[in-house]
Amino acid sequence: MCAAVYVLSTVTGYMLTSALLLKCPTLLHRRKRETFRSRHISHRGGAGENLENTMAAFKHAVDLGTDMLELDCHLTKDEEVVVSHDANLRRSTGLNSYICDKTYAELPSYLCKLGVTFQRECFCEGGDDKRIPLLRDIFDAFPNTPVNIDIKVNNDTLIKKVSELVVKYDREHLTVWGNASNQIVKKCYKENPRIPVLFSLPRVLQLLGLFYTGLLPFVPLKEQFLEIPMPSIITKLKGPDSLTRGQRLLTWLADTLLMRKALFQHLTARGIQVYIWVLNDEEDFQRAFDLGATGVMTDFPTRLKTFIDTNGITHTHHTHTHTHTHTPQ
Repeated sequence: MCAAVYVLSTVTGYMLTSALLLKCPTLLHRRKRETFRSRHISHRGGAGENLENTMAAFKHAVDLGTDMLELDCHLTKDEEVVVSHDANLRRSTGLNSYICDKTYAELPSYLCKLGVTFQRECFCEGGDDKRIPLLRDIFDAFPNTPVNIDIKVNNDTLIKKVSELVVKYDREHLTVWGNASNQIVKKCYKENPRIPVLFSLPRVLQLLGLFYTGLLPFVPLKEQFLEIPMPSIITKLKGPDSLTRGQRLLTWLADTLLMRKALFQHLTARGIQVYIWVLNDEEDFQRAFDLGATGVMTDFPTRLKTFIDTNGITHTHHTHTHTHTHTPQ
């Protein structure tokens, strides 16, 4: 009998403490300092409105007032950091070759028309700008816009070069970097711990495990950004009829486990921003913000801007003024 009472009281005590700390995490952890906060994030610059990852796309998004540009980086043969999503150029340029096998001067232009990955049967017809840009072009053009960098390949030189560029342009307070791969995120953090990192996929799974066992409030977290998909969008991309019953069940389960308001609130209270990708319609924008997501990544920056403005979603840009004012050569 005594043992049962002991176990019960211990479990109850643990659950109550966990619940309290889930609601008030700053009792245990110092809140991370946010140097910016992003509501409106343009995925690949807004791949539904301009050719993805081009200067034209980034300029359009920034002119629109986006809070953050999301982009992808690779390294060319002559060690230039370029902004492009795929390692192979076939989908985007028609040339079946890898970026790492070409010098920057040898890179072909983008095709005039590219499919939009996260919008069903949708293509984007580009304007005049079809050039694959350098990362430093973006840093030069938009010195005050936060940039979310997906390090696409596990390459030490790429990670080092990106870090050097971020430091040179004095952007450690305006950058987040990482990848779904835990190895890449670890290398990024080791290379430059002053640039905030995002949760890799294994760390997202770990985070969910901690959340559902009640351990999350007790565990320190090095990451500052949780960037996750909204699993339910799969049915829109594929169409509900093309998914098997098992796939539909899996999607529902993933969505139920991942889209948790209590989790998002706990993280944001710790100064960790939650971004949901890639959402392209009002229904999903609404759901993300209702769940307490900090921001939304979209291929259609104009759509998201209209939604935010129409619904009066509070819009906080930089919460931090930076003192350095040097301009890189």
